[in-house]
Amino acid sequence: MITTDVKYKVSDLKSDVKPIWCPGCGDFGVLSAVFRAIIDLQLDPSHLAIISGIGCSGRFPAFVNAYGFHGIHGRALPLATGTKLANPELTVLVAGGDGDAFSIGAGHLPHAARRNIDLTYVVMDNSIYGLTKGQPSATSPSDVLVQSTVKHKGRRKGTVGLLNLAQTLEPVNPIAMAIGYNIGFVARAFSARPKELNEILKAAVLHRGFSLVQVISPCTTFFDTYDLWREIAEPLPEDHDPSDRLLAFERALETDRGYMGIFYRQERPSFEDQVAKLVSQPSDAFAPTAIAPLLDAFRR
Repeated sequence: MITTDVKYKVSDLKSDVKPIWCPGCGDFGVLSAVFRAIIDLQLDPSHLAIISGIGCSGRFPAFVNAYGFHGIHGRALPLATGTKLANPELTVLVAGGDGDAFSIGAGHLPHAARRNIDLTYVVMDNSIYGLTKGQPSATSPSDVLVQSTVKHKGRRKGTVGLLNLAQTLEPVNPIAMAIGYNIGFVARAFSARPKELNEILKAAVLHRGFSLVQVISPCTTFFDTYDLWREIAEPLPEDHDPSDRLLAFERALETDRGYMGIFYRQERPSFEDQVAKLVSQPSDAFAPTAIAPLLDAFRR
């Protein structure tokens, strides 16, 4: 992470591209919190890259005066991994949504966790596919009623199983999943609480390794959950120990409580640090003298 002595203002960080999210979208709050985190941490925008996939959140890089890459659906993490390995000095933020991160892109999460690549994954979770007009996503409640759900016996059934229309699907639990994968920094925040969101984002960026922040970011057009989350959102208990993985997992399973804060944090070597060490100290097994006989065998 490279910092700067320049005192940036939010206006300096805004690009010429104006956000086109729906009025009231939670992503506005996330964008504002990211701007504030950049300023508070004195991040150098010339050493900042924002990588995204598809969806409403995918537009994120265009709005920030920094390097950015708008990738394809579900592939933000591989793109960000390549970016970080190519230039480890970059601060790399990954912007995603619940569809991008926990549906089509979910297969990349365990491998990012295993590698512990130094990325901060900000997942704007609205529990709906907003850009494609209101289909249920992996985090949609099983009884969510939207335009694209299947009708069974004249009634809408919410998110339904293909093999049994009467059986609804359970939503994934992103925090429990992240802790299960042993992601080194796992937190949840609410876009309508910018101060707490800002503090969590800064802690995530400062964490050396892979960080995942689930941000509850309601969709005012297709699935407005502001009132719900304002009612159930509460900070993690004061005695919560984020180094206790089992405790973090237990509290992640308390789905009737809208806990906010840092659930789990563990320090371990990052992937790019290990790669740099490997490159600087090559193994004797790969020395030129060791492979010379093998090359000679192919010359015959």
